[in-house]
Parts: sequence; structure tokens; C-alpha cells
Amino acid sequence: MSDLIEVRSLRVLGVHGVNPAEQDQPQPFEVDLVVEADLGPAAREDDLSATVDYGRLVERARRIVAEEHHQLLESLAGSIATSLLAEAGVGTVTVVLRKLRPPLPADVGSVGVRITRRRLGDRAGGPVAEPGRVRRAYLGLGSNLGDREGHLARALSGLRGIDPDLACSPVYETEPVGGPEGQGRYLNCVVRVETALGARDLLALAQRLERAAGRVRSVRFGPRTLDVDVLLVGDEEIGDVDLVVPHPRMFERAFVLAPLEDLDPSLVPAGWRSSFGGAAGVAAAVRRVGPAPGPARPPIG
Repeated sequence: MSDLIEVRSLRVLGVHGVNPAEQDQPQPFEVDLVVEADLGPAAREDDLSATVDYGRLVERARRIVAEEHHQLLESLAGSIATSLLAEAGVGTVTVVLRKLRPPLPADVGSVGVRITRRRLGDRAGGPVAEPGRVRRAYLGLGSNLGDREGHLARALSGLRGIDPDLACSPVYETEPVGGPEGQGRYLNCVVRVETALGARDLLALAQRLERAAGRVRSVRFGPRTLDVDVLLVGDEEIGDVDLVVPHPRMFERAFVLAPLEDLDPSLVPAGWRSSFGGAAGVAAAVRRVGPAPGPARPPIG
């Protein structure tokens, strides 16, 4: 496929960087996008519905730069690329991202990165997502370190890059399951997104959100700033070492089943509460504490 959609010099103010001043004050960024897609149907039919709408691409990139918060340009560009790949019909994306006034002790007009990403293949090399096929996916979010609500809010902001109209369950507070003693209580929720991304693309996004939250993997089931689990992705079934979908332990965890039931009762087994001591046992294990968290400022320091 050689058809391309190009967007040049999208300028947006955003809060991104390593230095404290960069994490507090908006700075100007410039974005170029090159998207590979099949433009043949649109050329024949002269119909917007037959092509990839570049207005939607621009809005996805603008939203991420304006609303997300990253330390590195590489991470910000990766988030833009992942979001664009969620558009039906998009095969490969190149993102050129420039910071126009970098804080350097020299007269430099801009610094930037260029990355290219394509839809990830499965272990056999086949496509994870069929072009034009949008599926419903569910992800579980949890945090028990630091600004728990803020970590969840920033993860939701990142996920809105692939689905601005995502749905999020209420937030529940739960005791840790497994791991070392003395951990703090978790805040948990489940998110539903409509996306053309496959399970592996979503896993890559989940891991990027965890890194952005400063997660350190040191102890199994240990405390973490952010945990993002891929629970369900349409009718996909994967049984690899590093990824199992549906999630193998989701039906063993009340902190997944309760918020999942809030979003779609048909996805949870009938009578699931009996496995956790009935309604009273579930109420003791998972306590609803509020609605989905709202926008959060980036951490400082």
C-alpha cells in the first residue's frame, strides 16, 4: 500500500518535559503526521465515509499533546501513534514531533523525534486487527501508591486518545490480593473502549501508561503506582507467555467483576457474588468510593 495522508505543522500547547519548569508551564509543540491507508475507495466514490478522516487524525493528535503529560518526546510521540492506529483503516503511522522552544543553553529553533509504528502482528505474523473492524475492549486500572486518583485520571486521559467517548465504571477501594504484607489499599475501576486496536496494541499502550506513571516492577503483586490489565478485546483469544486474553484471573477478582458488572452485566457470571461470600462478602471486599476520576494535573518533581 502506497497511499498516504499527510498533516503538516500542527501547533499545540502542551505540558511535557523532564525539568520542573516544563512540567508546570505550557510550551509550543509542532506535529507532522504521515498515515498509510487505502485511499482507493474514496478516490472512486468521492465519499468521506470511504476514507480516513484527517480531521479526526488532527483532533486525536491535538488532544494528546494538549491533555496528556509526558516527560519524554519519545513517549508523547508514541502515544500519538497508538491513538492514530486506533482509527479504522490506518495501517502505518509516522509521527514527527518537535518542541519549538527547548530549554537549552544554545540558540536552537527546535528539537524533535520521528517515529514510525504499524499495527502489531500476532506471534504467527498475522494482523491483530482487521482494517475497518472496531471492537469493544475492557481494561482494568488499579493504583495503591502515591496519588492514586491522579494516576487513574492520567491513565484515563491516555486512553481517551484511542476512544474519546470511552466509558469508565465507578471507582472501588479494595484490599491488596497477594504480594507482600503492609501494602496500601487499591483504587480500581474498569474502562470500556471502542477501538480498532488489537490486544497486543492495547498491551503496548497499557505498558506505556504504566511507565508514564513511574511504575517499577520489583515484587510480584507488589505495590504499584498504576496497573493496567487487558481484560477482554472483542472475541480475541490469546494464550502467549506474556499475554493471555481473556485475562486468566479476571473471574477470580471481585475488584474486577464489580466494576465490570457496572459497565456490562452480561459479561459477569450469574451469581458470581457467591464465590466471595455473597453480597455481604463482596461489599466488605470492594467498597464503591466514587465516580470515575476527572482530569488531573501532572506530578511535579
